[in-house]
Amino acid sequence: MSHSIIFDTDPGVDDAQAIAIALRHPEIELLGMTTTYGNVDVETATHNALLLSELAGRGDVPVAQGAAGPMVKPRHPAPAHIHGANGLGNIELPDVTGNKDPRSAAQFIVDTVSARPGEVTLVAVGPVGNLAAALQLDPALIDKVKQVVIMGGSIREGGNVTPVAEANMFNDPHAAQRVLTAGWPLTLVGLDVTHRCVLTQEHMRRIEAGQGELGKVLAGSYDFYRDFYREFLGIDGCCPHDSCALAWLLRPELFTTAPGHLAVVTEGIAEGQTIFAPEGRGFIQERWSQTPLVEVCLETDGDAVVEWIASTLA
Repeated sequence: MSHSIIFDTDPGVDDAQAIAIALRHPEIELLGMTTTYGNVDVETATHNALLLSELAGRGDVPVAQGAAGPMVKPRHPAPAHIHGANGLGNIELPDVTGNKDPRSAAQFIVDTVSARPGEVTLVAVGPVGNLAAALQLDPALIDKVKQVVIMGGSIREGGNVTPVAEANMFNDPHAAQRVLTAGWPLTLVGLDVTHRCVLTQEHMRRIEAGQGELGKVLAGSYDFYRDFYREFLGIDGCCPHDSCALAWLLRPELFTTAPGHLAVVTEGIAEGQTIFAPEGRGFIQERWSQTPLVEVCLETDGDAVVEWIASTLA
């Protein structure tokens, strides 16, 4: 089955891997990319999205620039120690020849979804301010999209930037609360599954060999990213967080999901925490179960997911 998607991204090393999949997979029609701050500032995110498209021979893919910071809270510095100052491991990059779409990311989302109601899937792998802004432009968007897939959050795993918060949720918790409770068909692909997936050097050798000029960028940036994982997390490889969102879209049988209700803590010591109330479970107050039902990924076959990623790109 073919999927027509808009990929909302903040590239980012693991974003670059996912973008390569979106550009290459025969079952994905990539309608465009929208960019946000997060792993890098939004201008760098836009540059990287354009560059990766050109290296893949897909300069025809529109790239629309979006959120430069959170809806409410101050912006945190980009994690240059993880992704590099340029988002791609500080490797030398070729020049970009293309230009961004003149529309804002939010307007691009609204226009594209409205032109093909019921057909477009939004896949967001960074802070979700662009999706929140699109909802503000057109509240009826919730009934026009086919589905929404969010890489973010953590239910049982704990956080990766605070003890309880995953980075994308923490970077813009107010946008996340709006998007995760909007009422559109939504699946959350969070750390509970992405931390089960480790992309090794051998996987990356296969990817580099199969991706030409783009493969050199993927491999070079991987080395920088892998150094972070080894030094700070004791992992020999990296977690391909953002590719897991596409893996769920195309290979859902590799994941175990559960329906329930989500909320995002927007302030205080737990800001950015995703709270999940399983469907049908009673709690002391009903407020935990008053948001619309969504699907949350809780388990995965990590080895099968990374093999799918490597095989797709090899």
